[in-house]
Amino acid sequence: MSWSFHGKIQLGGLLLSLLGCICLCVTTILPRWKTLSLELNEMETWTMGLWEVCVDQEEVATVCKAFESFLSLPQELQASRILMVASHGLGLMGLLLSGFGAECFQFHRIRRVLKRRLCLLGGTLEASAAATTLLPVSWVAYTTIQDFWDDSIPEIVPRWEFGDALYLGWASGVFLALGGLLLIFSACLGKEDVTFPHMAVPTTAPPSCAPAELSDGSFYLMPRPRTLLI
Repeated sequence: MSWSFHGKIQLGGLLLSLLGCICLCVTTILPRWKTLSLELNEMETWTMGLWEVCVDQEEVATVCKAFESFLSLPQELQASRILMVASHGLGLMGLLLSGFGAECFQFHRIRRVLKRRLCLLGGTLEASAAATTLLPVSWVAYTTIQDFWDDSIPEIVPRWEFGDALYLGWASGVFLALGGLLLIFSACLGKEDVTFPHMAVPTTAPPSCAPAELSDGSFYLMPRPRTLLI
């Protein structure tokens, strides 16, 4: 199957969107949004995610405990839970619609105009998923920086730092944004290929004379009768 330039852009957008959705799932589940190292016990590291907090002990094991109440969480973690779940819905829905609207998906009942609209809608959903991913990740990073440089907290108190999940969340948001933009761009390119029936111009005019047959088998052109308006 030979791919056109329009189809290659769609395939690139789908692959980037799929990669962004995978990174999004890992970011949501991974309990490493924040990390905290104790100076008194360097072999023990605390990590915090959206759903649980873990204590990593090098020689023993990793012990995790889920948060007991949603309302007891800080405000940024509460909003991050909601926005990340919304990102999953938008990303998966956009990926599904874009797949049906892609050039590689051939189905005789889906018209070309409808496929372009599906691809455009899917790209818009992917871009929205990127926004709802970057917002909570950046919000948690901002509050972490504020708490780290807060002068009111004594220097003896250990402070939270960036975890690996934040960097992965930024990467997933970039992948979703690039995939959505490529899908929207491919839909705009596909608009030029659509032809409308009312734009077709007849190339030949209908004949003004019709052939008639004589009794000896020969033919002659008989002009069509014209009606006179009185």
